[in-house]
Amino acid sequence: MIERTLWHPVALAHAVGAQPVAAVLLGEELVLWRDGEGAAHAWADQCPHRGARFSLGRVTGGQLECPYHGWRFQAGGQCTHIPAVPGFTPGARHCARAFDTREAHGMLWVRLAAPEGPPQPIHDLPAFAAEAEPRLRKTTSGPYLVQASAPRIIENFLDMAHFGYVHEGWLGSRERPEIPPYEVTPTPHGVKATGCRAWQPRSSIHAESGAQVEYTYEVTAPYAAVLTKQPEPGSTAIDGLWESIAMFVCPVTEETSVAWTRMAMNDFDSPDARLIAFQDTIFGQDQPILESQRPKRLPLAPDAEAHSAADRLSAAYRRYLKQSGIGFGVIA
Repeated sequence: MIERTLWHPVALAHAVGAQPVAAVLLGEELVLWRDGEGAAHAWADQCPHRGARFSLGRVTGGQLECPYHGWRFQAGGQCTHIPAVPGFTPGARHCARAFDTREAHGMLWVRLAAPEGPPQPIHDLPAFAAEAEPRLRKTTSGPYLVQASAPRIIENFLDMAHFGYVHEGWLGSRERPEIPPYEVTPTPHGVKATGCRAWQPRSSIHAESGAQVEYTYEVTAPYAAVLTKQPEPGSTAIDGLWESIAMFVCPVTEETSVAWTRMAMNDFDSPDARLIAFQDTIFGQDQPILESQRPKRLPLAPDAEAHSAADRLSAAYRRYLKQSGIGFGVIA
């Protein structure tokens, strides 16, 4: 399936340190670890000897050691040492199953298979342009374990019409719930919405009064999206610099996900804990709604659910998923 050829976030990069970490991606159990050079690796969490979980083992001498019989494996997956028969040279059968791994945007990314033909835009690592802006401060909230499909979470992130009800007093007001018309256009990597406006009583942790806030939303991969906030006059620490928040979702199973928000902010005064607490509050308001939705997988048929003009971006996202051949976490 195409989802196996895409890059997916599986952990915060700094969460994978001296000892192995377990993760699950598309139903595949993984072990994440770092070798002696600090390079990150993602393997199937199963020793080729007797199937024990590598994630219960340890890293020693820059190699991953199985907890069952102490077999050691170097970067790339080749077994280098079998303690019970120290004179034996392990062969090709004595290899761990390794997957492509990259680090970007403060995350560890994994793909389970390479594209069979020429790579398409959908195979690119999801972009987050603000990551390269040195004047913006970066921090990440999460992980959030959610009993909902990855597309449901992304669609919620793209939706402004729920602000006044799910985030009342924070991102919206039920007295001013209107979402004016906005523009949606396809991009090589997804879809983009511009001119997205909503009344927000508290659009950030520093806001002291309400304002009409304008956002740009962009879907950068099937399970990734970015919102960029247009600065309010006199409200930014760096004039004209747009803050951005990315939503990165790992599809654990078709109906279970792990999500993170990557923030690129011009706030250099608040401690990380305060910025993260704000996002924790917002996501904590979304989570029970997400977990209540039925069906849990996102329906792509145009007539499967009712729609309104405020759902223009949602409808475009669903068309993009269908055109991309996404089947994991959706109902065609």
